[in-house]
Amino acid sequence: MTTRQFDVLIVGAGPAGSFAAERLARGGARVALFDGRPEGEPKACGGGVTAKALKAWPHLLNAVGRTVDELEMYSPSGKLLHMNLDEPFAIYSRVVFDSYLRDRARDAGAEVVFEKITARGITKVDTGDIGRGGWKLRSGSGEWSGKMLVGADGANSAIAKKLAGPLPPAEMEVAFGYRAPLRACVEASTVVAFLPGWDGYAWAFPRPDHISFGIATSQITFDHEELEPLLWEFMIRYYEDRLGSAPLNKISGADLERGKAKFGGSIEQYAARIPKLREGTLASRRTGTPEWALLGDAAGFADAVTGEGIYYALRSAELFAAAYADGCPESYESRWRKDFGRDLARASKIRKRFYGDFMGDRFTERMIHLSILHGGIQQTLMDLVAGDLGYVNLKRTLLKRFVLPFAY
Repeated sequence: MTTRQFDVLIVGAGPAGSFAAERLARGGARVALFDGRPEGEPKACGGGVTAKALKAWPHLLNAVGRTVDELEMYSPSGKLLHMNLDEPFAIYSRVVFDSYLRDRARDAGAEVVFEKITARGITKVDTGDIGRGGWKLRSGSGEWSGKMLVGADGANSAIAKKLAGPLPPAEMEVAFGYRAPLRACVEASTVVAFLPGWDGYAWAFPRPDHISFGIATSQITFDHEELEPLLWEFMIRYYEDRLGSAPLNKISGADLERGKAKFGGSIEQYAARIPKLREGTLASRRTGTPEWALLGDAAGFADAVTGEGIYYALRSAELFAAAYADGCPESYESRWRKDFGRDLARASKIRKRFYGDFMGDRFTERMIHLSILHGGIQQTLMDLVAGDLGYVNLKRTLLKRFVLPFAY
């Protein structure tokens, strides 16, 4: 079997892997990008891309998606906050979005290999000569070698488990849901609804040809039997009654079956895990060396409060490609920590409080209620949604917009 030679082997052709492959190839590196996902199978993801990401990389708007300038947000008790966003974000089908980025990588010169690479197919090569080591990847149909191995294969990354160690269930979220028809008779609003009694939220993200419904919550408290009826109630009310002012509650078995019958076979189910690293894990877990690197979800780069990870996937890819181009890939670790590490750590630190109690009620309930009453708090929430405001500066911004005006 002939072994093909490359400089960088990237396993995973989602946003992180494809974006890194494009940047590296444009810089002259010989790159093999491995896409092991079955053709046409999307990643389980809401597909939201923040305004911050769209401003950083305007070419993302060339992918076919839906631009969102209004957002409905519901508190656990059903209070509605309707926001006209200053800066729109975008919602993409992950099949379309990932294909767009993968095609850009290919056009830049990266070789796309449609093969699934497992941990057993990864071998560390050490010839004993300085600068002559590297990696060898094998699948059923080929063999490839390279000096640098990059894991961009998602939250369940085989490479991350092999090189950085597995993550416990407490540091993972579960997202599950359905892709359902986009009906002409339904106002296709973008909705986020916080769940009564649960950490996490439900969402409805309309895309050009369908709607992504889902729920995200902690893996250690995840109970599909309890949460699926909650999601079905959310879906049925979205199509028929809107969400109104009532909290989401588990619907009866008979109502659940009637709701499912209305959809027939027109929906697709999906599920995925999302990293939710603790502050200590973020501080200590290694994500890169001179010989390997982890990007995006494989590195654990996701907002612990919202689960949003596409911006961090793209930014980590960009930072790694810059470190590699500078001849010091090992500097990737310090670059991402300096760039966005503090915000990820802060999100991890405040997650428990965000989904906990505050002033005698759920914090999410208070947040929606105060945002309805106070323009400064609503503006702060919009800035968080846009990605323009990080968690590190959140407290200072709230004090400036809410407390200080009353001091004069």
